[in-house]
Parts: sequence; structure tokens; C-alpha cells
Amino acid sequence: MVCARRVACPRRWPPNSAWTRDRVSAAPAPMRLESLLSAKEIVLMCGAGGVGKTTTAAAAAAMAATHSGGRVLALTVDPARRLATALGLQEFGNTETRVPTSAFTQAGARPRGELWVAMLDTNASWDDLVRTHAPDATTRDAILANPLYRNVTGKFVQSHDYIAMERLHEIHSSGRYDLIVVDTPPTRNAIDFLDAPDRMAEFFSSRLLRWLIAPYRSRMFTAASKPFYSVADRILGAQFLRDIAEFFMLFQTMYDGFVDRAKAVTRTLEDRRTTFVVVTTLEATPAREAEFFINALVERRYHLGAVVCNRMLPDYFTERAGAQAAEAMKTDAAALATVMAHRVADRDAMQGVLREIAESYLNYHVVAAREAEQLAELTVASELVVRVPALERDISSLADVLEVGRHIW
Repeated sequence: MVCARRVACPRRWPPNSAWTRDRVSAAPAPMRLESLLSAKEIVLMCGAGGVGKTTTAAAAAAMAATHSGGRVLALTVDPARRLATALGLQEFGNTETRVPTSAFTQAGARPRGELWVAMLDTNASWDDLVRTHAPDATTRDAILANPLYRNVTGKFVQSHDYIAMERLHEIHSSGRYDLIVVDTPPTRNAIDFLDAPDRMAEFFSSRLLRWLIAPYRSRMFTAASKPFYSVADRILGAQFLRDIAEFFMLFQTMYDGFVDRAKAVTRTLEDRRTTFVVVTTLEATPAREAEFFINALVERRYHLGAVVCNRMLPDYFTERAGAQAAEAMKTDAAALATVMAHRVADRDAMQGVLREIAESYLNYHVVAAREAEQLAELTVASELVVRVPALERDISSLADVLEVGRHIW
């Protein structure tokens, strides 16, 4: 699954990078996120809101740029601006911005490659799409000047999701980056993100759209439709209907381009060089969202590369030896307190503290065992499961991002 890749699409891998080494090896399924990312060109990070998805995406991209080399882009299509904060940047937008090498140096790292970041700007991306696919300059200018253009492309259902997929496809096709890590919207919206190309193409060929533009394309339309336009004229106004019709007639000149691009975007998602990473915690709601999205990926036959579970208890809480030691401490608390009498005069207080510590450890042991079982049930469809312990502080700098990266890499 991982070893059959990139034969027909040569890339600019650094000669000694992990990407180059993996390309010529016949390795089995990856056991680390490093191996997975080395074998892919697009990684889509998906998950519920508030599970650390943005931080995980930033950490994966930063670690790839640091250790594997090449040009790595972290692209966020989530309207929130958390990625900039996570990478220690003030701001970035639709144009890709490079994270300076000095930022890595300050974080104690020496990157072998380059880390770039971008955040989807829906309006700017639609403008670029129109400029690229309008059949001529007159049509392009008419679309951009239409009163409804900004309203429709800015607020129309699926607009943001479609243009996000379009932007991802455009960047990947350009060949500018060896790896693109995408921070997607929260899970349920991510399903819209996956379906947006087909839905947008369906809309531009829909019966509703044909009804709206019919009277302006031809003076001959059915008697059945005349009452609809009479009522619409009275309620919305004839000028408003004309603006709608003009806008969609102009947009339909790009219909073939939309359909072709939608198909190309779908092929990109299905390509073996693309993988999905589901990020979650084991809290009830995020876990349900993760299960929902994993099932959706399996149903669509997209590649599920890994499940990253954040805020897990440390592995040592699952060890039997630790639980046995805690049981012994609880049972022998009186004897241990006597041994330590030379340090603490109040043996009863010491005995209580030892028992409390032991009991607390045993409680964590039970929770950790439950987490392990939950994780096993959740990740049955994934080849790779990454456990990330709960961190003691918020992520506010590139150094913090790289610390998270060391846990997932």
C-alpha cells in the first residue's frame, strides 16, 4: 500500500532525504508517522473541534520540514486562525509564507527543508479561479463586476468547501511542494469538504438553475413556468432576477471547467499519494465524530493512514509492574511509614499519604486500561495509531509545536 507510489510523478526530493530513501525501498506498512508522511504528498488532518487537530497538523508539517527535508506546506482551510498562533507567526493568508529558518533556530532545531504556511482566503481564491477559467476577458470582468458575485461565492453553501478543494488541487498540481499537510474544518464539515466538488458541479447543472436563467436565454418558455416568474418578479424585483440570471449564465460559461476540475479534485483525493489522518481524543463526542469520519473514509475508499489520539495518559500507567508496585505500597503503607520515620515524625500522616498516592496510581491504571480498549475499538480500520500524552501547557510557539511533533513522529 505504501510502497507503490510516485512512479509516474517524479518529484524534487532531496537526494538524501527520508522521502528519497523510502521511494526505493519495499518497506511494509508504516509503523510511524514519519514513514507515512515520507510516502505521501497530501495529508489531510481531520477531526472534531477542540481535539488538537490544528496543532497536530502544524507539528507534522514542522517535523517533516525538519527531518525529511524538501518543501513542506501547512495549509489550513479552517476559518479559525489557530495555525498562525501555533507556529508563532503574527499573520499569514492566501499566499504561501515561509517560516524563517531563524524561527527554527530559536526553537533549537536545524531544518533540512523549508516550512511554508497558507490559510485559505475564499474571496481571493474565487477571483483567481474566475481569472483562470473564464473563456475571455469580457466574461471574466463581467463575473467579477456582477453585484451578486461576492455574495454568492462568499456565502453560498459549499462555496468555501469547494474552493478549498480547488486550492488544494491547484497547489498540488503546481509541483511547488513535496508535502502538503491540510488542516481541515471540524469533522462534520470535513464531510462537506470531501463532497463539495461533486455538489458544486451538480448545482451548476441543476433544474433550479435552468429555471432561473431560462427566460433570459430565450423568450420561449413554458406556460407552467410563467406564474413562478410573475410571483418572483413581484417579490424579488425584476432587476434582482436579471442579476441572478446574468451571474449564473456567465458562470455556466465555465461549467465544463468546473466539472473537469471537480473530477480532478476527486482523483486527487483517491490517489495513493493522498492520505487522511483522523485526530481525536477519547472523550465521548470527539470519539463519536472520529468513528463517524473513519466510516465515511472507508465507505468512500479513501486511504486512512493513521489515527492520532491526543491527551492520552502516559504508557506507564498501563504497565502491570506499576500497578503491582502501587498495590504493594497501599498494602504495606504502615511498614513503609515506619521505615521512613527518621524523615517524617508523624507516621500516621506518612501512611495516609502513601496510601493516597498508591490509590491514585491504581485509579489512573484503570482509566489507562479503559483508554487502551477504547482506542483499540476506534482504530480497528487504521494501520497506524499514534498516542500523544496530555501536555502541561498551551501551544504558543514553534518550540511547543516541535515538542508535540516529537511525540507523534
